[in-house]
Amino acid sequence: MTETFPSIPKDTVLPRLAALKAAPIADLKQQWRTLFGKEPPPFSRTYIQSRLAYRIQELAYGGLKPETVARLEALGQQLDGGNITLRRIRRDAKPIAGTRLVREYQGIEHTVTVLADGYEWQGRPYQSLSAVARAITGTRWNGLVFFGLKNQRGTV
Repeated sequence: MTETFPSIPKDTVLPRLAALKAAPIADLKQQWRTLFGKEPPPFSRTYIQSRLAYRIQELAYGGLKPETVARLEALGQQLDGGNITLRRIRRDAKPIAGTRLVREYQGIEHTVTVLADGYEWQGRPYQSLSAVARAITGTRWNGLVFFGLKNQRGTV
């Protein structure tokens, strides 16, 4: 069974988007039920507003073309082989290839170059920043923490 959602006249889109800012949260939740056909998630007002704004435009102007959806799915398959768990892991923890990381340790400046498949320090390849940090210090380190890309609490 396919659910049908209300069509939204194009000339009402801008006023509806503007009204989202001033609408009480109860009204936003009711709009969610109407436009999505399910209960709203327990997220912030800002999140609900932004998703409603997208949905209003989607229903008025149409969503992504099937070709675009297929292309995005194909790119996702290339990236993670369809593994949903991997898809949810942030991929931006590693710096872009070519980036140079500089760290002073015991009065000596160490420069590490980020490669597409690892890291290079003093002309030698390494699989991880942690391996580079261990080579520099002689002790085990989280490489992201050692090079200042992440603090000790785990935030970037």
